[in-house]
Amino acid sequence: MPPLPADPVELAVVDRSGFVESRHFGVAVVLGPDGSVVRSLGDPGAVILPRSSMKPLQAVACLSAGASLEGAALALSTASHAGTDRHVAVVREILAAAGLGEEDLGCPAAWPSDTATRDEMVRDRAEPARIRMNCSGKHAAMLLACVANEWPTAGYLDPQHPLQQHVREVVERLVGERPAATAVDGCGAPVYATTLAGLARAIHRIGTASERSPFALHRGAGMLVRAVREHPWAIDGPGRPDTIVIERLGVFAKGGAEGVMVMVAPDGTTVALKMWDGSGRAATAVALRLLEQAGALPSSDVAEAMSVLPLSIAGGGREVGAIRPAM
Repeated sequence: MPPLPADPVELAVVDRSGFVESRHFGVAVVLGPDGSVVRSLGDPGAVILPRSSMKPLQAVACLSAGASLEGAALALSTASHAGTDRHVAVVREILAAAGLGEEDLGCPAAWPSDTATRDEMVRDRAEPARIRMNCSGKHAAMLLACVANEWPTAGYLDPQHPLQQHVREVVERLVGERPAATAVDGCGAPVYATTLAGLARAIHRIGTASERSPFALHRGAGMLVRAVREHPWAIDGPGRPDTIVIERLGVFAKGGAEGVMVMVAPDGTTVALKMWDGSGRAATAVALRLLEQAGALPSSDVAEAMSVLPLSIAGGGREVGAIRPAM
């Protein structure tokens, strides 16, 4: 088990009527466009589980394994989507390309996180479904990669399955270190413990990759980033943080459970962070502030994006405070 982090850094506060009600401590690292560390808050060698912030690495692995994906389908392969009908339609297309159905998905059944879609399903007396689970796009891409290689689709989430062995190899190449541990993510897929610095390094490599690279892995990463920027609705959902910042700022962003966030600005400046209390409510705002302070995003654009993120604190039916970065 990794040691407990020392010297936690305050990354965000919750302000209610001028009183600091809560504080979020964590660790963050900023890489410059060339990939060098330009700022650290806390120990970037801290070992974390990236959770869904590892999806870009898994998606690139599926591409390099032969999964034929492009456009919205490629964006869905790295998504934590809201489960709307639009999202589900694309996941069904991926499954159809593999000659498979919803029953082949290994993720658990879930309600969509999109409130309107869930309400409609309840009115129609529908049940939670695997395809509505926020990770179903990743799972469909994994199944497509299995079919492309004639690997068995049964048991594709087992860490010893050929697909997951390939994913692990790609993760190690991108992160530049061996995983400290293997755990089971919320969707049932393996997730690998890495240092925060290693995660930042991997996301920087993906976020700055060129589709014209002589290396297939980098070409796939470049395709993935373009797909996400062209289809920001697919990676998250309308009015949701990742979609908002991709649409408005052109960043490549991927939040993960338990307060993890990775973000790459158009110039390649990269942020990776982890909130030690597991809350992700301030993660997007902190990442944006760090990119702003690094000179990678204009302050006016960051302020405009912050204004539409879910950061307000209500009291008596009106706004009385905000969740805000502490740096």
